[in-house]
Amino acid sequence: MPFRIRMATASDVSAIERIVTDAYTPYIARIGATPGPMRDDYAMLVAQGAVRVLEEQDVILGVVVLIPEADCMLLDNVAVSPLAQGKGYGRVLMQFAQTTARETGYRFIRLYTQEKMTENIAIYTRYGYVETHRAVEIGLNRVFMQKLLD
Repeated sequence: MPFRIRMATASDVSAIERIVTDAYTPYIARIGATPGPMRDDYAMLVAQGAVRVLEEQDVILGVVVLIPEADCMLLDNVAVSPLAQGKGYGRVLMQFAQTTARETGYRFIRLYTQEKMTENIAIYTRYGYVETHRAVEIGLNRVFMQKLLD
């Protein structure tokens, strides 16, 4: 799979928004609300340098949003186009996030997900993330997780 991960540019915003919408729309009925990633301002996040895209043959297939914090890296979002799911791109983006956090000097990477996205919680657990707490933010019941980096 010849792909590359690069910093997103302003011209990528519409593709990023499409991937996020396509990836998260199926969860709306289950959680009874619009998922947090669908509410984000991707033009702003791209301008801040927080978004990377995974592309293959100049087609954007995945997105990862990384936000440096005081004591850890926040993996704010990872999304893969439904047309490209099942090909390992999500795993590649998760590994990229961890490598970036480690190379930036962080000992921890953290994330959160909606508590009804149980398959995501299971995936993150398999990747070594542990639940730290649960809380309600912007009307969403979130599960917070973190991972100690090697």
